[in-house]
Amino acid sequence: MATLVPILGDQLSHDLASLRGVAPGDAIVLMMEVADETTYVRHHKRKIALVLSAMRHFAEELHAAGWTVDYVRLDDPANSGNFTGEIARAMRRHRPGAIRIVESGEWRVKMMIDGWSSRFDLPVNVLPDDRFICSTLEFQTWAQGRASLVMEYFYRDMRRKTGLLMTADGKPECGEWNLDKENRASPKPGLNYPEPLHFAPDEITNDVIALVSNRFAGHFGRLEGFGLPVTAGEARQALDHFVRTALPEFGTYQDTMVTGQDWLFHSWLSPALNLGLLKPLEVAQAAARAYAAGLAPLNAVEGFIRQIIGWREYVRGYYWLDMPQVAVANGLGADRPLPAFYWTGETDMLCMAEAVRNTRDNGYAHHIQRLMVLGNFAMLAGVRPQDVADWFLAVYVDAYEWVELPNVIGMSQHADGGRLATKPYAGGGAYINRMSDHCKACRYDVRQKTGPDACPFNALYWDFLARHERKFRKNRRMATIYANWDRMMPEQRDSYRASAAAFLDTIEPAASGWAR
Repeated sequence: MATLVPILGDQLSHDLASLRGVAPGDAIVLMMEVADETTYVRHHKRKIALVLSAMRHFAEELHAAGWTVDYVRLDDPANSGNFTGEIARAMRRHRPGAIRIVESGEWRVKMMIDGWSSRFDLPVNVLPDDRFICSTLEFQTWAQGRASLVMEYFYRDMRRKTGLLMTADGKPECGEWNLDKENRASPKPGLNYPEPLHFAPDEITNDVIALVSNRFAGHFGRLEGFGLPVTAGEARQALDHFVRTALPEFGTYQDTMVTGQDWLFHSWLSPALNLGLLKPLEVAQAAARAYAAGLAPLNAVEGFIRQIIGWREYVRGYYWLDMPQVAVANGLGADRPLPAFYWTGETDMLCMAEAVRNTRDNGYAHHIQRLMVLGNFAMLAGVRPQDVADWFLAVYVDAYEWVELPNVIGMSQHADGGRLATKPYAGGGAYINRMSDHCKACRYDVRQKTGPDACPFNALYWDFLARHERKFRKNRRMATIYANWDRMMPEQRDSYRASAAAFLDTIEPAASGWAR
């Protein structure tokens, strides 16, 4: 009897562990487009199109390599709409002797897979996903006994493990592990921002776009201009293009925000990475080669590699270590509904409007827009963290729960009680003004602290700190901030809090049922 090898939509790697251990003639590869995976949140149209197109291209490549592929399309009238139902149908078609699958990237899918053996009365061999640099078991071992999970120490261990930017005697290149202090430049007029490489849709992609446009017309986002890589070959072209055109300036300007510039010097490789079209080590090695060849400076290459082998691996380990409780964490007791302008972009705050516009048009916003604009506002305003997490999961093309949830609950909303971040990533208008050109053209005045014409981030920042004073005052990293609060006259403190309340009273909540 053949082995059934289900491959999920984010496992599109030809050296996947489940494919390595079986001969093509002894296996049936099952790939499933199912309704549940497109609607467990109302995903951005572009994400649905990307995943389905990449899956269909991958199936064709497998078939060409000699594999028998049983491919279930979304519009198949017999499609059950979920993974377990499609496994049941495949069981009737193929009568396999076992199921062989790589572990899921999301908790809810893991729960499904864990029930298959008893439900179908056959062996289910769940293999580790060794496309990551750090296994979940390795991360658990690293985390065991630590009072806090400091990413910097984890990152250094990953540098040692991979040898990236390390000297022959085991020291970091140029003697420093982290060059983040060199990567905080403000926007500079006249810079030439290269766009990521775009790929014209082929027949498969155009068919998928038509399907998504018809079936998911009510979902957020635009499909026009779709040009993401949908094969490993295209993804590697996109990687090469980034290394040549954008990596040299990536480090210096990685935190910059510029009105009308959607990409700046960012790679936009995360969708391909999270689908499995690229592997993290090959991406990091490509950047390291550019440094060795003198094509990119160390601050850019180190900053980029830190995101890949440091932060990305770290949040995956954190996700599997702390699930399922992290999904419901609300350490700050936030209960405000998500504002409607997260969907419409209709706000006079130009930084927010720009971030939502880019999100709607491209399914993309870079990490500072996500953290210090969209996430920062939600935390300052006291938005329920699960609403924020659902929104981030729904609107971004690269969002999968293992990477999205820790970033939102732990880093962006500080809702996990400080387990991931030792202080909240809170900032007022001054930060946004320093790192962007948005404030120059904004209706609100970033120099004004309170009142109807003042930048709302200013009052919201101090109101947030006042609301949570008992929790944060003893945090040594926030001592200076609270010292500034203490020096304010009572009238000034009251003015901040009154301005914040007045602004929040004007916010219209998103319509019910917006996410699921």
